[in-house]
Amino acid sequence: MNARTAIIVAAVLALACFPLFGGKFGVDFVTKTMVLAILALSLELLVGQVGLVCFGQAAFFGIGAYAVVLLTPKAAAAPVAWLLPAAVGAAALYALVVGALSIRTRGVYFIMVTLAFSQMAYYVAHDTPLGGGTDGIYLNFVPSAGPIDLARAMPVYYLTLAALVAVFVFLAVVMRSRFGRALAGIRVNEQRMRAAGFSTYPYKLAAFVLSGAIAGLAGFLFAVKDGFVNPELMGWHISGTVLMMVILGGIGHLHGAVLGAFAFTLLQEFFKSNAVFGDFSKHWALGVGLSIILVVALLPRGLAGRRG
Repeated sequence: MNARTAIIVAAVLALACFPLFGGKFGVDFVTKTMVLAILALSLELLVGQVGLVCFGQAAFFGIGAYAVVLLTPKAAAAPVAWLLPAAVGAAALYALVVGALSIRTRGVYFIMVTLAFSQMAYYVAHDTPLGGGTDGIYLNFVPSAGPIDLARAMPVYYLTLAALVAVFVFLAVVMRSRFGRALAGIRVNEQRMRAAGFSTYPYKLAAFVLSGAIAGLAGFLFAVKDGFVNPELMGWHISGTVLMMVILGGIGHLHGAVLGAFAFTLLQEFFKSNAVFGDFSKHWALGVGLSIILVVALLPRGLAGRRG
């Protein structure tokens, strides 16, 4: 076991033990952060492993969350066994549509097309009865998971931790597969990959759909945790925030995406503290922004730090 693997295992064990002393607020905060870490991993797959800067990740996240609420019957709870695949599948299906059209573009055009599709999903939720408008929709019944009570904070915490570990391990395996090596080749030099006989479009589309599915999983967990969804989940600022997490942690590293999610949420919570900053806490975004600029200036490869 190398040093990096040992640190990752130690971090997972620390997260597993955290509820023993973290308190109610701490458990809720870390659960939210782990959900964002899964969302950051979904974007890291595109940005760090394929070289596609997507600005529409919030749409897949929001669709996964909305699917939980819209597919839950009004009179009873729906089982996780089919509600989770449905939420992930809905996000993946939208990613397939978006990816099939947007991947044919490059650079800033790709960014703008993915942003446009994300805003389209946002306005469907915001301006139609389907998404409940600006008021959003409450989840009347928490999904049923047999003996596991997802209405309680602790089971949701450990479900989210298990999902985070599963996604991390899955992506680590994918990146070491032939498919992952092909994605790495596309990131480095797509023209050379084409010259070598690879049709790069199917690989990029598959990565895009996989990324959307993982974002949908994060949306599912968010809806189960909060029991409420609104159109802001699909806002462009969510996509921008997750991109900042990936950059902060270090593009090209799976553990960097997780580290960036934790670092960003901790910075946010720190600068929001009225006890520390007084009235300046109202301007917490300024403090977070300056901190990110400082980290990027001092650590160009992010907090993960090591050259890939």
